[in-house]
Amino acid sequence: MKIFVPGRICLFGEHSDWAGGYRRINTDIEKGYTLITGTNQGIHAEVTPHPTELVITSLMPDGKTAGPKTIPMDKRPLLKEAQEGGFFSYIAGVAYQIMTHYHVRGLRIHNFKTDLPVKKGLSSSAAICVLAARAFNRIYDLKMTVRGEMEIAYQGEILTPSRCGRMDQGCAFGNRPVLMAFDGEHLDCTELRVKKDLFFVIVDLCAQKDTMEILARLNRCYPIAETAVEKGVQQYLGEINKRIVDQARQALVAGDAPRIGALMREAQQLFDQYVGPACPSQLTAEVLHKVLAYPPIQEYGWGG
Repeated sequence: MKIFVPGRICLFGEHSDWAGGYRRINTDIEKGYTLITGTNQGIHAEVTPHPTELVITSLMPDGKTAGPKTIPMDKRPLLKEAQEGGFFSYIAGVAYQIMTHYHVRGLRIHNFKTDLPVKKGLSSSAAICVLAARAFNRIYDLKMTVRGEMEIAYQGEILTPSRCGRMDQGCAFGNRPVLMAFDGEHLDCTELRVKKDLFFVIVDLCAQKDTMEILARLNRCYPIAETAVEKGVQQYLGEINKRIVDQARQALVAGDAPRIGALMREAQQLFDQYVGPACPSQLTAEVLHKVLAYPPIQEYGWGG
């Protein structure tokens, strides 16, 4: 069978997924809330059963083929491949989790098309993990729900050197917006129905950021905030984010593009005020602000 899994963008609530996870330590922290949606680009694969092995091939964007990579369907070599962090580590990590929880044989995965930009914040690694989980689920009729596929994909990805949040696997819901709530280890997902088409332009700023530095700095503000800056980060990722995401949810459902744009502008301004001081070297984001304020494009959008 053929399987397609899209990438995902986070419309509102960036960073609140891991922040809400700290509620397992400090219940005074507000839950995390994000609004995400699948993109119209993703990963395409043809999958078939294999009696004993995991066999992976992938057609690269430049036309070259990676693989075939053959790994025995045995937990030890699968875990070794996942932890080494190579090109096929994500699928190996998911296969390891599948072997841990289900009785299955092998799988042949041929990734024949990828039009999703990789390493651009669109969850390409999460998409391949969800694709692998869905392939096992459908080929072997494991009767996993979408949430079950997401959980296996997440557990598989964190076996690799990648450090993803639970938000990333929301691409499992496909091309529709999803409200996600993060309460410690608990995740709640609500699919949203939108009354009219809404159009979002995803722009590659051709700039750079140190994600690990950002996460390290922001995580210092948890689980207990002591300084004014730390309290500001918790306030923004907590109560302020909850309000903005709820208002954005209502605007999305109503198809109110001007309201969504206004909320994006507000979210960015408050992010700069409350979160930026925690990591000024990375979050000053000069290129982003230059583009958002670029005069010739103002008449073509509601916000960003």
